[in-house]
Amino acid sequence: MWKLVTDSSADMPKSFYEENDIGVVNLSCLIDGEVVWGRDKDISPTVFYQMMRDGAKPTTSQITPLQAKEFFLEFIEDYDEILYIAFTSGLSGTVNSGRIAAEEIMDEHPGKKIIVVDSLCAAMGQGLLLYYCNKMKQEGADMRKVADFAESHKLNFVHLFTVDNLFDLWRGGRVSKTSALIGTLAAIKPMLHVNYEGRLISVDKVRGRKKALNWLVDTMDEKMGSYREQNKEMIMINHGDCLEDAEALRDMIKERFGYENFMINNLSPVIGAHTGPSLIALFFMGDER
Repeated sequence: MWKLVTDSSADMPKSFYEENDIGVVNLSCLIDGEVVWGRDKDISPTVFYQMMRDGAKPTTSQITPLQAKEFFLEFIEDYDEILYIAFTSGLSGTVNSGRIAAEEIMDEHPGKKIIVVDSLCAAMGQGLLLYYCNKMKQEGADMRKVADFAESHKLNFVHLFTVDNLFDLWRGGRVSKTSALIGTLAAIKPMLHVNYEGRLISVDKVRGRKKALNWLVDTMDEKMGSYREQNKEMIMINHGDCLEDAEALRDMIKERFGYENFMINNLSPVIGAHTGPSLIALFFMGDER
């Protein structure tokens, strides 16, 4: 018997973790040095993003090797094998903490096996990879087979992002204040993705929110390739605090491709601290990122 675990950057609904018995270790978000999310503390997305709109400048904290070890030890007595699908190394050192902890535990507990996968994914891109790993587990696949799937297909999970307000990126340290001001005056909407190194980078820009949403759908059409049929299984959408736009994007995808299976969730504070309330993110499988 083996255990599937991840970290809170996967941004899946709590009900998904609970219903599928998936372990989750929390990264942390702090405001004025105080933890407001993670480490057994929680804050609603609406409250968190309103605090950002009001000028709060949150910071984030990765998982330490000690925290990762304590997390794995919760399961080591009941499971001989643990598979950890971790937040991309391109945005956090959490995966390295997981690897250090896994090595220590395996040295101390001969016969136990912990595999740590650097997902090179973020938010519900990581969540979508987790979804497929869990599906394989529920169908009876052993841990090695699932880990091999994650390693061989993780770069097929496409991440597309946009924000409506460039000052969200400025507050998160992603663009300069001058760039945010000029871009806002020109109604520029940056289009971003997560690249093959698992880093969030800008790839294009358009004028206006409607065109930005259209860009997401058009780019999805270009990138799905041989996974067009596979994407009937599940499409995922994150939003900071702009549910109407997320639902509009879902409806556009339904109309264009006929897909019916979607999961929509708020972006957690750990990533949202850097992108703000206006972020919309789309995740699906494709031949290339």
